[in-house]
Amino acid sequence: MHSTLTLTAVAAAAMLAGAAGADHLRRAPAPPTTHGEWVQIKRGDATIRAYVAYPERKDKAPGVLVIHEIFGLTDWEPTVVDRLAKEGYVAVVPDLLSSKYGRSPADPDSGRKLVGDLEPERVTADLDAAYAYLNGLPSVRTGDIGTIGFCWGGGQSFRYATNNPKLRAVVVCYGPPPDTAAMKGIGAPVLGIYGENDSRINSTLPEVTAAMQKSGKTYTTEIFPGTGHGFLHPGREGSDGPQPERAWKRILEFYRARLGK
Repeated sequence: MHSTLTLTAVAAAAMLAGAAGADHLRRAPAPPTTHGEWVQIKRGDATIRAYVAYPERKDKAPGVLVIHEIFGLTDWEPTVVDRLAKEGYVAVVPDLLSSKYGRSPADPDSGRKLVGDLEPERVTADLDAAYAYLNGLPSVRTGDIGTIGFCWGGGQSFRYATNNPKLRAVVVCYGPPPDTAAMKGIGAPVLGIYGENDSRINSTLPEVTAAMQKSGKTYTTEIFPGTGHGFLHPGREGSDGPQPERAWKRILEFYRARLGK
C-alpha cells in the first residue's frame, strides 16, 4: 500500500509538471518593453521639454515625431510615444509650450489659451529642433522620420509637412489642413484619420483632397464610423469601441510601408 501511494504521488507530480510545462508553452510571450525618459532639447537660447521612448531592438529604428493636442502636453501623449516604441519606433513628443512658457499647464483650458497664442514660426522652429534631435539619435535610422499629430497637433503635422520636405510619412488625426498654396512643399505621403461625426473637419476634406491632387501629392483619408473628434483619446466619442484599434492598425501599416520597421 505504501509503495502504491508513493507511485501514485510521483505520477500525480509528473502530470502536474507536464501540465505546467504545457501551460508555459501555451502562454503568450511577454509584451515588448520600452525605455522612456524626459529630455531637454536646445534651440538657441530656448529649451524644449520633451518625452522620448525607445524600443528594445538590436538595430537602428525609424523615428516618429508626435505632436500634442490643443491643450498642451498632457499625460496622454507620452502613452502614445510608448505605444509607438512598443511597435519598434523611437518616438518623441515635444511640449510646444515649453520654449515660451516653461511647460504646459495642468489645466486644459489654460493650455488651450496658451497654444492658441503660439506663433506658427515658433512652432515650426520647435518642431525643427525636435526633428533634428530625433534624427540625430544614434539609435535612429537617419532620414526615416515620420510625424503624427492629434486635433490641433494634427493640423500642425499637416502644416509642418509643408515646411519639412524631408519627412517620409505624415499622419494627420482629425486636424485642419494647411494653406493650399503651401501644399507644394510637402514631400511625403499624408494619411488622414477622421471621426465620422466631425463635420467641422470632415466638411473640408473634398476641397483638401482636390488641392492635394492638384499639387501632385499623395493624400489618403479614412473615416471611422461611430466616432467623433478626438476619438483616439480616451473619453472622447467612440474611444471605447473598436474603431481606435482599427485606426492604429491603419496608422502602423502606413508607417511600415513608408518607414519600415
